[in-house]
Amino acid sequence: LDGVVDVGAVVAFYPGLVYSPAYYDHIPGYLDEQNPYLITRHDGTVIDAQPWGRGGDRKEPWNGGKIVDEKGSQVDNSDDVLERRNPLALAHFANHPSKGMLPNVMICPYDFPLIENDMRAYIPNILYGNEEVNMKRFGSLWFKSRVPRNSESHVPTTLKTVVLVATRVLQDEELLLNYRLSNTKRRPEWYAPVDEEEIIER
Repeated sequence: LDGVVDVGAVVAFYPGLVYSPAYYDHIPGYLDEQNPYLITRHDGTVIDAQPWGRGGDRKEPWNGGKIVDEKGSQVDNSDDVLERRNPLALAHFANHPSKGMLPNVMICPYDFPLIENDMRAYIPNILYGNEEVNMKRFGSLWFKSRVPRNSESHVPTTLKTVVLVATRVLQDEELLLNYRLSNTKRRPEWYAPVDEEEIIER
């Protein structure tokens, strides 16, 4: 981060493809331990920043690479013209703090209203799938809930994404985010838990 920001300021967007739980099986290589750019919101939405990379050099249509819908055809995201030079679309490069250090940012869910056409280009995310699917959670599993036969499919009205928010005043320093890696999987050697008690309670 260059400059100074107050506590609570949004310092970065987490860019990439946004998957609701209904589309988990469409995430390339899910769950691939070789993709360190997946992040999950508390509501189960997963964002994959790998296709975004470092962004681009202009404002352009971006379809997130090869996006294929449930029937195997290309999802039409041609209306999504995004500012690929977005200087805030770098949250996926925030590092986990080293042992003895504390995070200085935290993730915060952000729902962007898709009716805000003037601002759409500055939200560095694309929704996978072109309709909302009702899902219910049972423990760690998601299931499609019953939808009446005569009901119509719903077009999403919000884009569920994530931003990083400063947890204290920051000045010219690296952004450090607590990755909160799952305690059910083997953690990398470099990973030092920020709060051991939190891990036990999860």
